[in-house]
Amino acid sequence: MATKTKKEKVVDLKPKAEKITDEQLTNIQNVVNTLNRSQLELGIMETRKHGLLHNIATIQDKLTLMQSEFEKDYGTTDINIQTGEINYPPNVETNKED
Repeated sequence: MATKTKKEKVVDLKPKAEKITDEQLTNIQNVVNTLNRSQLELGIMETRKHGLLHNIATIQDKLTLMQSEFEKDYGTTDINIQTGEINYPPNVETNKED
């Protein structure tokens, strides 16, 4: 048979602190300030990233338009971007103007 024991109430007679120490305050302020600066930097980087992604999309659209022009003018988009030489697929007749 189980017996119930009466719990004694424990009274803490130690006075409660009203503030953290100055050293603890300085440490927590430094940590929070560092976190805030890091988050701000990250936000700046994300803004730059967004701008760069937009720029890349614009450049890709420009490249697609140029490729369409090359396809229309030369029948291929396979061009050596170092020399400008057109690499025609084998067995394709070309309309070269001499």
